[in-house]
Amino acid sequence: MFMRFQIGALSKVKWNEVAVRFLFGGAITVATGLIAQRYGPTVGGLFLAFPAIFPASVTLLAKKQREKKAKHGMEGDLRGRHAAALEARGTVMGCVGLVCFALMLWKTLPRWNAAGGLLLATCVWLAFSTLLWALLRRWRHSGHHAGRLVEPKTHA
Repeated sequence: MFMRFQIGALSKVKWNEVAVRFLFGGAITVATGLIAQRYGPTVGGLFLAFPAIFPASVTLLAKKQREKKAKHGMEGDLRGRHAAALEARGTVMGCVGLVCFALMLWKTLPRWNAAGGLLLATCVWLAFSTLLWALLRRWRHSGHHAGRLVEPKTHA
């Protein structure tokens, strides 16, 4: 799998899907702010790592996969769940990188200026997330994975 940006894919995004992601992300951000205001920045910081867009994205992704299969007269629940699981796997890799980012900031901010600490932490996040992705990709191509998705056939 190659990572690439396709500008044409943006025209396929529906405004209501963006709105759902925006509203969910905004609600999580407000809740995190309220928690931090009530219980302090350390407790509030725990909730900053919540993937604010992930729950909305994964449900929309599963829905799109089901709809795509339904257009061809097939059941798409398994395909939707599989697509959501792949999205979750990517989120896990990003979250591991985020832990490394937070640890780097925790250690550098008392001694460095904020810009330097953020730059280094961002590089650490990118490096760890990319390393995990590359390791998983290598592992999957080595033949140690469970296999490909096979969806049961349905007759219309």
